[in-house]
Amino acid sequence: MNRLTSIATALALTASICACSKSNSGDYHPKQEIVPVDSTALTVLPADWKKAVHLMKDFPTGIQVYLNKKAINSKTTLLYAVVFDPKLIELKPIVSATNKKVSDFYQEEIGKKFACINGGFFGTNTSYSLSIFNGVVSAINIKSLTRPYNSVNATYYPTRAAFGLTANNTAEVVWVYHVGAGNGTVYSYPTPSPNLLNTAPQSVPNANFPAGGSIWNVNSAIGGSPMLIKNGNINITDEEELIVIDNNSSRARSAIGYTANNKVILLAAEGNNTSGAAGLTLAEVAQAMKEMGCVGAVNLDGGGSTALYVNGVHTVKPSDAAGERPVVTALILKSK
Repeated sequence: MNRLTSIATALALTASICACSKSNSGDYHPKQEIVPVDSTALTVLPADWKKAVHLMKDFPTGIQVYLNKKAINSKTTLLYAVVFDPKLIELKPIVSATNKKVSDFYQEEIGKKFACINGGFFGTNTSYSLSIFNGVVSAINIKSLTRPYNSVNATYYPTRAAFGLTANNTAEVVWVYHVGAGNGTVYSYPTPSPNLLNTAPQSVPNANFPAGGSIWNVNSAIGGSPMLIKNGNINITDEEELIVIDNNSSRARSAIGYTANNKVILLAAEGNNTSGAAGLTLAEVAQAMKEMGCVGAVNLDGGGSTALYVNGVHTVKPSDAAGERPVVTALILKSK
């Protein structure tokens, strides 16, 4: 064997060993090189966010992936963010008739796709959160809840947060309610109905209550809860939306928001991982989104539901011991 052949053989063996190595986290967030931003960013992000180039193979202009491991309030964190231009990349909310893993939503989607994250809240084969695609409502926000008041069960009618894109792909966040019977007509409101636990329920929302309501004309939308940021300010309306999701506990979280230059950000925070990231509170999610430049943001389902699948690769490790949790709604990013 000549010298050149020996060198080539050694290089091949080295490459084979590297390719077969696995991280301590199994299939999730493999230990790949993360580099500083090496091209024009879609929007200005804090220096803690590094471009995850290993997840962006063959990505077009208009979508970028970032990773952040900055400690938050002395906690170990692992945050992934997908930033995209909705004028170049399609956001497709999708609803499944049965609970399905985020990775399955991604794999089953036809066409060129880039990423998929879990959507809003759900039960068994049922969505509790709004989903609209191409102007068609495929799931609605929950219209009523039963909560105790004066020691008896009372019915409350919460307006809940939603993220939407108009026909010209302008992003916005609002509180919504489905006015009328069945799916009704989706109305948006500039402020939530002022429900609070242990107080008398507010009236059923309609065209005139809460004040300033109007029919919500959006092309695509996903519901969640609660609102995190509105009009550039952190505004967590969990009490008004009657949502209790371990709000002040550290756990896995998912969120969607948009910046002043109309770039959309999907955030997935790993949590409940005894060997890794602890997770975030709702306030910490809101602060993280604001620091990324979001002027509007909505919390999505979290905990064991948090999953972000990018370019055929898992990112955050599931907090459920059984692995990735099947969900009912998801958001897919794909070519227009």
